[in-house]
Amino acid sequence: MAGPTTAERGERQQESSGPPPARRLSRPRLRTIVILTVALVLLGAGSAWALYGSSWLRVRQVSVTGTRVLTPADVREVASVPVGDPMISVDTDAIEARLRRKLPRIDTVDVVRSWPHGIGLKVVERTPVLLVRKAGNFVEVDDEGVRFATVSQAPKGVPTLELTASRSGSGSASFRRFGTDRLVREAVQVAGDLPAAVARDTRTVQVRSYDDISLELGDGRTVAWGSGGSGRVKARALTALMKAAPGARHFDVSVPTAPASSGS
Repeated sequence: MAGPTTAERGERQQESSGPPPARRLSRPRLRTIVILTVALVLLGAGSAWALYGSSWLRVRQVSVTGTRVLTPADVREVASVPVGDPMISVDTDAIEARLRRKLPRIDTVDVVRSWPHGIGLKVVERTPVLLVRKAGNFVEVDDEGVRFATVSQAPKGVPTLELTASRSGSGSASFRRFGTDRLVREAVQVAGDLPAAVARDTRTVQVRSYDDISLELGDGRTVAWGSGGSGRVKARALTALMKAAPGARHFDVSVPTAPASSGS
């Protein structure tokens, strides 16, 4: 019987020796990987140095925008931006928190980096809608009921709040149930709902109780508003009533579905 042929012997030998070993990385490919790795390390180190160690990307200027009553110098002093420090290390959140805490007149502030050398402080100040008399001065109250500043002179066009409700007598129930802050917020809501022409002429918002709020206008006319609810409906009723009775001295829109006027 004839033995295996030469081809058969070669196949068996290949089977017994197993698969061919994996090819090693060629030298050019290995060199490329090493070069790229070194380049990435150098790039990272260079970027870190540029951001933290270089004298180029450092704070040199602090700009302030949006102030009306405050001055840019006031804002810069409180912000305490670290001039000369790397731009990347400036804690913008801490600066914002410090400004809002120490300058309550500021409603919002945005601290932004203006590369390569500037920090911008974009300020929005609170706007007073009511004034509260206090020891010869005036406390400014914004549209959220926040008492944010005390000034010696009343800003023009801002009505004064007279909180005549007391902890005894007819206003005691409002104090027990709502408290002063809630009554002030009701007055703020009324001031915000007034028709534009009436708002400009309003000198005093008087709060006797939660549902007894009235206005005194510049020419001595008065408006009984009632509670702070249904403000838009009351505003429309007051506008119509003033047109229908231009000579009236007293207007009552506390029940807006049945407004009334009197006097001449």
